[in-house]
Amino acid sequence: MKKNAKMIMASTMLLGVLAGCSSEPQSTDTGGTTPAPAGTPDTSAATQEKAGKTTIQYWHSMGGANGEFTDAMIKRFNDSHPNVEVVGTFQGSYDEVVTKLQQAVAAGSAPDVSMLERSFVQLFADADVLEDLTPYLEKSDLSTDGFVQGLMGHSTFNEKLVTLPLNRSTPIMHVNKTMLDEMGLEIPTTWEELKTVSNALVIKDGSGYKRQGLSMPFDDWYLQAMITQSNSRFFSEDGTKMEFIDAGVGNTAFSYLKDLQSTGALFYPPTQDSGNIVKQMFTEGKIGLLFESTGTIGGFLKNVKFDYKTAFLPKNEVFANPTGGANVTMFASSKNKDAAWEFLNWLMTDPQGGQQFVIDTGYLPFTKKMVESKEIKELYAKEPNRQVAYDQLQYGIDTNKNLAWTPIIQEFRSAMQAIMYDNKDINATLATFKTAAEKLLKDAK
Repeated sequence: MKKNAKMIMASTMLLGVLAGCSSEPQSTDTGGTTPAPAGTPDTSAATQEKAGKTTIQYWHSMGGANGEFTDAMIKRFNDSHPNVEVVGTFQGSYDEVVTKLQQAVAAGSAPDVSMLERSFVQLFADADVLEDLTPYLEKSDLSTDGFVQGLMGHSTFNEKLVTLPLNRSTPIMHVNKTMLDEMGLEIPTTWEELKTVSNALVIKDGSGYKRQGLSMPFDDWYLQAMITQSNSRFFSEDGTKMEFIDAGVGNTAFSYLKDLQSTGALFYPPTQDSGNIVKQMFTEGKIGLLFESTGTIGGFLKNVKFDYKTAFLPKNEVFANPTGGANVTMFASSKNKDAAWEFLNWLMTDPQGGQQFVIDTGYLPFTKKMVESKEIKELYAKEPNRQVAYDQLQYGIDTNKNLAWTPIIQEFRSAMQAIMYDNKDINATLATFKTAAEKLLKDAK
């Protein structure tokens, strides 16, 4: 490994702190499945080498219902491929998978294929432990041009194509259209309109509020969106500065949120279980607008009792939104690379592979062929809220590429807490964060 493999070690030490606060609702519900310990040989009968078959190991983060969809997907592959047997293993949340992968790489027991949350790809790519998929695409007459470009921002590093998208999402605005219609309000498309609508929805109840306008989970994902909507970036292009602070955008974004918070227009939830709290409030009509993942659309469609719509995140200077979720990768240490690619190629190209997984789960389609398929077109005609999520990808921007991302985002979340909960001075807090973050950027070089 390169010297920057040390950053993998440093980053994974923080994953326990970050768990539950990452930029994507994580599949931590095991659905009765216990995550397998990293590096533990799997001796169950299902994992033994079968006569005439090559067995490959696939680690993933899909628990609960999504875990069942993953198991079904793997079964479809195994049933249709007589020479390859994929053994899927739930390894916990995105963060837990990263920790276990780091341990397995060090022990020489990495899986053949794994799901990898997109913001951690660079750590493994820089350590030279991921296989370059370019030759495999060429042999299969595939091209990166066939993928949805808004989801490819974390696929190529060091001139190597090391991951391909699978379970991907973006933040989006969820709207209680019934509530807005009752007050004669339109769905906001700009920050200024959002401020007006959010304040108009507020209903006070003594010293508290019976209803508030807007909410979002405690997560840097939504601040990342606001930074890019203000035509700025988290890191400078050369990876040495916190560009959004130097440009004054940090003050702009936090001042906007604090202003909404001061009038009751914004409910900013506690850090613990924030996603579930705000989703429940939206479902119960206690807020009218919610910034949340596209991955929550299916649940809202089933559970809300009002006219539910999705919309693009409102713009400040421009429309922009970060992406989230995980890609799939092949480890360079795999002894079964052809078989591993057969599985990856099937995920990318077969309608019964990734496409059916997307339809089942609610994640975003990730190839152009998939988007144009009869099945996806029928799905979008039936559930137009899901097409809004795909259409917003035209504004997808990823600005968090840096080896120091994990420790820096921990520092940033501390700054978020100081500003949003403790009412600390915005500029002073961001200045402290900037000093710490730029030191981490320098150390990662």
